[in-house]
Amino acid sequence: MKSTDETLEALGWKAYFSEQIMGEEAEQCRPVRVMAVHRGKIAVAGAGLQCFISPYIPGAQPSDDHPTVGDWLLIDRDTLEPIRVLGRKNLFKRRAPGDPRKEQMIAANVDTLFIVASCNQDFSVARLERYLVLAREVGVDPVVVLTKTDLTDTPETFAAAARAIEPGLHVETVNGRDPASVARLAAWCGKGETVALLGSSGVGKSTLVNTLRGSDNIATQAIRAGDGTGRHTTTVREMHRLDRGGWLLDTPGMRELQLADATAGISEVFDDFILMAQGCRFSDCAHGREPGCAVRAAIAEGTLTSARFDRWCKLAGEDSVGAARHVKRRR
Repeated sequence: MKSTDETLEALGWKAYFSEQIMGEEAEQCRPVRVMAVHRGKIAVAGAGLQCFISPYIPGAQPSDDHPTVGDWLLIDRDTLEPIRVLGRKNLFKRRAPGDPRKEQMIAANVDTLFIVASCNQDFSVARLERYLVLAREVGVDPVVVLTKTDLTDTPETFAAAARAIEPGLHVETVNGRDPASVARLAAWCGKGETVALLGSSGVGKSTLVNTLRGSDNIATQAIRAGDGTGRHTTTVREMHRLDRGGWLLDTPGMRELQLADATAGISEVFDDFILMAQGCRFSDCAHGREPGCAVRAAIAEGTLTSARFDRWCKLAGEDSVGAARHVKRRR
């Protein structure tokens, strides 16, 4: 156990969490934040405290009752054993890779989501839409961060494609190795603020974290010749202290992101289709061969694109199937 001079407020503590602690809990327990998740243990920090503790909470059954990075826990003042997870402001989760019946927690209590993609052939509008759905579903403001601008002569082409997804979307283009370039992200990294970093493998997240922190503590691998991508080297979910007083929550690169119960998020990201569908003749229109389909008419007129429509159908179908499997499993 280490003693630190960190305050709860500096760690991201807000009234939302303090209001959940009542009576004897305030005397017998102390709040700590989960800074990293390892196999069989978690790193936590609180006022004047930094240590590793067990992640297992007595009586916790659903996976959501177990701690994830960014969580606030109450632990026993004497034994440091975890008592319970405080209610979350938000929780990012996905279908577990290989088993869509299970959900996997990603991060909790986030103020801003940096969706990281690279300015090369790996750039994908469909992938960005998935991450945007994830952010909108839990009510967290997203910022698309396009990295590796030093590898292209046309970074604005990628930025324009990202901005076209959603009106008013924040999009920043940066060279992850250049502190002056990365400084554009400082507005979201103030004292006590928590920024989560999500993105696919090899988009330059570790390089970006190193520059934001002003250190080289996170191992990065060289870009592979020929395709301009790297291999992700973040192996645990953890929070990093930033110079401006904020916290950067880094996660391993994701090779797949299957959404979990994201109906509201899909509706928000694809609100153009949702609004258009209200003009269909039939309320249960599947936007196939039904007469009077406003969506198909808009695609034929060029108002909406068939590619975006296909992505909408794919996400909506995936979400409904995943939700049905989850309900069946819980039964």
